[in-house]
Amino acid sequence: MNSTKIIRKLFDSRLKEIDLYATQAGEIQSRVLTRLIKEAQNTEWGKKYDYKSITSYDEFRRRLPVQTYEEVKPYVERLRAGEKNLIWPSEIRWFAKSSGTTNDKSKFLPVSKEALKDIHYKGGADAVALYLRMNPESRFFSGKGVILGGSHSPNHNSRHSLVGDLSAILIQNVSPLVNLIRVPKKEIALMSEWESKIEAIANSTIQTNVTSLSGVPSWFLVLIKRILEKTGKQHLEEVWPNLEVFFHGGVSFTPYRDQYHQVIQSPNMHYVETYNASEGYFGTQNDPADPSMLLMIDYGIFYEFIPLEEVGKENPKVFCLEEVELHKNYALVITTSCGLWRYMIGDTVKFTNNKPYKFVITGRTKHFINAFGEELIIDNAEKGLAKACSVTGAQVSEYTAAPVFMDANAKCRHQWVIEFAQTPDSIEHFASVLDSTLKELNSDYEAKRWKDIALQPLEVIPARKGLFHDWLKEKGKLGGQHKVPRLSNNRQYIDEMLSLNNA
Repeated sequence: MNSTKIIRKLFDSRLKEIDLYATQAGEIQSRVLTRLIKEAQNTEWGKKYDYKSITSYDEFRRRLPVQTYEEVKPYVERLRAGEKNLIWPSEIRWFAKSSGTTNDKSKFLPVSKEALKDIHYKGGADAVALYLRMNPESRFFSGKGVILGGSHSPNHNSRHSLVGDLSAILIQNVSPLVNLIRVPKKEIALMSEWESKIEAIANSTIQTNVTSLSGVPSWFLVLIKRILEKTGKQHLEEVWPNLEVFFHGGVSFTPYRDQYHQVIQSPNMHYVETYNASEGYFGTQNDPADPSMLLMIDYGIFYEFIPLEEVGKENPKVFCLEEVELHKNYALVITTSCGLWRYMIGDTVKFTNNKPYKFVITGRTKHFINAFGEELIIDNAEKGLAKACSVTGAQVSEYTAAPVFMDANAKCRHQWVIEFAQTPDSIEHFASVLDSTLKELNSDYEAKRWKDIALQPLEVIPARKGLFHDWLKEKGKLGGQHKVPRLSNNRQYIDEMLSLNNA
C-alpha cells in the first residue's frame, strides 16, 4: 500500500486555502497586516508609531519608514541582551545569522515562536503539499528526507537563547513528528565543523531509504559526491533507489542543474525551488513546467515592493501586492511576525503572474556574488582590495569579479580580473591577502571557504593595460554614469573581458 496516497489527503483543506490566492490576494494580505499591527500595538515599536490608531494600509504606509538592517540593528542588539516587547510581543529567543551589511560581518535577524510556526514550518508543509499535488503517484512518505543545514551556538553565552543559521534553528525546534521522517539525527545535523558533518551525514544515511532532499544546491553537491565516493556508485539512485525530489533554495539552481543531472539520472527525479530566507519563507514552485514560484500570502508576512529605479531615494514609491505590475523589477519589503516592520531585505523580484501571484528572484539591490551562498558585496570587495594593496604595495585601477562554478570534482572559486596601476611583486600573495581579508569581513564567505570544501581560494588574473577602457568602449559606455560592473553573479561580463584580454 502507498501510504503517501493516504497521508496526502490531510493536505486537501490546506490546498483549497492556497487556491484562494488566485482570487482573494488583496483581502488575504489585508487580514495579515491587520493581525500583525494588532498583535504588536503594545510593543515599544507599536507605541512609537501609535499602532492602535492605524486603520488602513495607506495609514501604515504613510506613518512607518522603510528600513534596512542599519535601522533595525539597535533593536536587535537590545533583544540579544535580553530586553523584551520591543518590536514583537513574545520573547525572541532565536536569531538567524545572515550575511553582513556594509558595517557588520554578520547580521542577526530575530526569529519569534510565531514566525517558526506560521512562516517557516508552514512554508515547509506547503512545499510538500504542492509537490504531492504535482505528483499524485509520489511515495514521498515511504522513506525519509535528508535535510542539510547549518549550526547554532548560544547567544551571548545564554543557554536560553540561540544564534545561528536559520536551518539550524528550524532543526532545533522542529516537531518530533517531523523527526520521524527526517535524517540525519539532530546531533549530526547541528554539527558545526562542516568537513566532519558531511562525513557523518554520509555514513549515517547511506543505508537509509531516502526519498527527498532539502537544502542548498552547492553544499548538497559536495555531500552527494562524498556519498558516491564512499559507495563506489556512479549515480545517487544506486544508493537511494526511491529518491524522488530535491527541495532547493538559497542560491540559483541554474549553474548546478547539469551536474545534478549527471549524478542523478533517474527519470523520476523532481526539483522544486523554494524561497526560504532568514527573514521568512516567501515562495514555492508549484508547477514543474514554470520556474516561477507561488508567493505565499497568508503567512505572518505582509509584502510591499519598491520599483528598482526608486531604491536609494529618500522617499521611494512603495506599493502593496495589488499595485505591482508584471515583468517589472521590485525590491522586496516585508513586515513579519518576527517584528521586522517595512524591512527591505535586499532581494529583487519580478512577477510573472497575478492570478495567483507568481514571481522569480532577479537578484539583489546591489552588485554581489552569491553563487554559493557567500553573499559577497561590493563593500567587502573594496575593503579586501585596500588591505591587499596596503600589504603588497600594489595599486588597483579597475577590477571585476565573478564565480567559477563547480566542475566535475565539485570545485569552485571566485575569479578576479584586476588592472593594476602598480603590480604587486607576487600575484599569489596579493590573492592570498585578499582572500583572507574577505573571510574576516564576511562570515558567509568564511563559511564557504572553510577548508576549501565548497569554495576554493580565489584566483586573480592581471588585466592588460586599458582592458576595461576598451571593454566599455566596445559597449558604447565610455564616460557619463557608466561604470565597470564590480561584482556579478554570472560570467557574462568577465568572459567578455577575458576574451578581450587575450585578443
